[in-house]
Amino acid sequence: MNDKRPVNLDLTTIKFPVSALASITHRIAGIALFVALPILLWMLDRSLASPESFAELKDLLASPLAKLVVWGILAALIYHLAAGIKHLIMDMGIGETLEGGRRGAFTVIAVSVVLILLAGVWVW
Repeated sequence: MNDKRPVNLDLTTIKFPVSALASITHRIAGIALFVALPILLWMLDRSLASPESFAELKDLLASPLAKLVVWGILAALIYHLAAGIKHLIMDMGIGETLEGGRRGAFTVIAVSVVLILLAGVWVW
């Protein structure tokens, strides 16, 4: 049997196009938001339970680890939102070509990097 399928299926050696990387990252950001949801709900509960629990949460969020976690959650939210807006624009028929998809992926990444850095300045 003369099989011409690829033998090497190591994903680290395959060069993905930027649109594929943007799509994969969008999915990862969605999963990260799903995982972060209990943390966010717990923080909301602590902030609304009593003035004392709000003060405790405020003190907890002053630690560098908590700031890093909040920044990570914000980063996932920002990227997922930017990529979702790109998908909504594509649903209207704008940027559906190969070049449009590539340009849209670069735009999402650039806008997300800027907004994530601004969110980091805001959190820290």
